[in-house]
Amino acid sequence: MTERTLFGTDGVRGRANSELTVDLAVGLARAAGAMTDLPVAIGRDPRRSSPMLAAALMAGFNSVGVDVVDLGIVPVGAVSRLGRDIDAGFGVMVSASHNPAEDNGIKFFGRNGTKLSDEEEAAIEAAYRSDRRTGVPVGSAVGIQTVMADATERYVDRLAATVRYSMRGLEFVVDCANGAAFRAAPLLFDRVGATVEIINDEPDGMNINDGCGATRPEAVAAVARGRVGLAFDGDADRLIAVDEDGEVVDGDVLMAIFANWLHEQGRLQSDTVVVTVMSNLGFHEAMRAIGVEVIQTAVGDRYVLEAMRRTRAVIGGEQSGHVLLEDRTTGDGLRTALRLMEVMAATGRELRELRKVMTVYPQVLRNVEVADKDRLGEDVEIAEAIAEGERTLGDHGRVLVRASGTEPLVRVMVEAPSEDQAATVADSIAEVVGRRIGRH
Repeated sequence: MTERTLFGTDGVRGRANSELTVDLAVGLARAAGAMTDLPVAIGRDPRRSSPMLAAALMAGFNSVGVDVVDLGIVPVGAVSRLGRDIDAGFGVMVSASHNPAEDNGIKFFGRNGTKLSDEEEAAIEAAYRSDRRTGVPVGSAVGIQTVMADATERYVDRLAATVRYSMRGLEFVVDCANGAAFRAAPLLFDRVGATVEIINDEPDGMNINDGCGATRPEAVAAVARGRVGLAFDGDADRLIAVDEDGEVVDGDVLMAIFANWLHEQGRLQSDTVVVTVMSNLGFHEAMRAIGVEVIQTAVGDRYVLEAMRRTRAVIGGEQSGHVLLEDRTTGDGLRTALRLMEVMAATGRELRELRKVMTVYPQVLRNVEVADKDRLGEDVEIAEAIAEGERTLGDHGRVLVRASGTEPLVRVMVEAPSEDQAATVADSIAEVVGRRIGRH
């Protein structure tokens, strides 16, 4: 298989107009466009650079004879769902998710609404690098652009149609991260009857994820004050909640709540859930206690999805808040929020009660900026530091050290019975990583 160097675990990302350029966007669109004769659906988040990159993608697709449907600013879940509705050859989302406003990214989805496989991304990258064009469309063969003016409303209609319980009486504070959910989230939660206060819904192009959203749940916790808080990231594919006491409820806890609820009703297909290697030990213990099998994958919701489809699991995801449900397509934070509301409405229980289904092990994460993350697996001293950390913890914790798929970072994650012990081991390993392959 051709090596992927442009695509990471979640599409192509980089500093907008510097690393992720207009030329790159046009080239990727031309490469992908040569692989389909169907229209392409393109959505974006409200970053300052997103219209520029979306326009470049549209021009690239049009230049190889492919029509484009412009969805405008929509959550990433809308690209997946609406792309399927119009039988698009590809869906494309312009967003760098939880990254700062200066960054941006391009995510491709296939006809079935799922992210492309490693092999499909490698094929696009190979075509981009070869840039072999046998002919240039002219006249009526040039692609055109149309606008789906009601894309947000269509998406909200699709989500609202899944609701089977009344949300009346439920109160939430919703943090839109000044991102792609700023229109869809208020419309959706009003449609289903929940009482919500919306914050961080005034994007200016540069304030996306700035001190808010899923990576900063303390922002919604400060406003919630006894209510449940729901925080999305920039493209709204992930959800992090806070309970009535202001405690964070991450993807692991959300999946444990959903799995326990469905299992009690005999509706947890295959009695299986799929998570990544980053999931907390407490999640594994909680599932073992109720007789649910846990399958682990590499980090990345595409790998979770592959395992879900193979096992027919209806719950999978990542600790970071990417949760995949029964349609087995992609993470959709708004759909995850609806499922949480559904469980609360059906059981009549507060989130602080529901979360007791699992006990979270203290987990410490250290991110080390590195010059070359590919050297991680080659360094003997780093390997020895990891082994020493594992010996220290024994059977009462774990160490996970991996290179980020989207940033020049090595992530050192340690779980242990106490936070102090986890921090000591994590800091020891992170120091060695920084000394051996750190950027500075």
